[in-house]
Amino acid sequence: MKKIFFIILVFCTTVGFAQSESIFENANKQYADGNYEQAIKAYEKILDEGEASVSVYYNLGNAHYKLNHIAPSIFYYEKALQLKPNDADVKNNIQFARNMAMDDIETIEQTGVSKTVNNLISTFSFNTWGIIAIGFMMLFVVLFLLYYYGRSVLLKRVLFATAVVCIICSVISVIFAFNQQNLQLDNNYAIVFSAEADVRSEPNLRGEPSFVLHEGTKTKLLENYQEWYKIELADGKQGWIKKDSIKEL
Repeated sequence: MKKIFFIILVFCTTVGFAQSESIFENANKQYADGNYEQAIKAYEKILDEGEASVSVYYNLGNAHYKLNHIAPSIFYYEKALQLKPNDADVKNNIQFARNMAMDDIETIEQTGVSKTVNNLISTFSFNTWGIIAIGFMMLFVVLFLLYYYGRSVLLKRVLFATAVVCIICSVISVIFAFNQQNLQLDNNYAIVFSAEADVRSEPNLRGEPSFVLHEGTKTKLLENYQEWYKIELADGKQGWIKKDSIKEL
């Protein structure tokens, strides 16, 4: 019975993957033919089936960009960067999309050791750092076994030193993996989708308008209250915005 269930599960997974591939190829064809609206519907169908990937988000961003949809294009590029933070193509295209946005927010840059460490952690995703940690651990085991059964004193010293380096790298990779996960959990962002949205001093319409944001602007979510979000911009400005004006990443 378990064997039959396993065969059915594998079959359904294979069929589902094949269908998604077919939809993806059709979406790419629609995009190549200039039918961007049809391409968007096809890519969104893949997402609806739970098949999220960098390529799907990236192509969705491209299709929306071709239609001058500022907020959706930036949104999907940002989604792609969540999966692959240092993808050169995505980083290049999102810059073009950001140039279409009206708001010019000056970013407060990190400096010194903090910037260097965060840049290093952001090089890979949480899963990739985990795989790297496992790789170093496996290498440590192999080197330790060679050290244990080795006969040459010099070779054993080299193997032991290399094994120690591997275990240290494995621990560092695990730490980086959890730091990357914490950065993603703590840094909850959203994209402004309203053409124009007031940011107020309080989470109600009686609060004084502090400033105005336009579609495509990226904001950090700090807290929520009923139908309002408290946000923070890259330049440190804070305020409350209606939830229906933004879309969470």
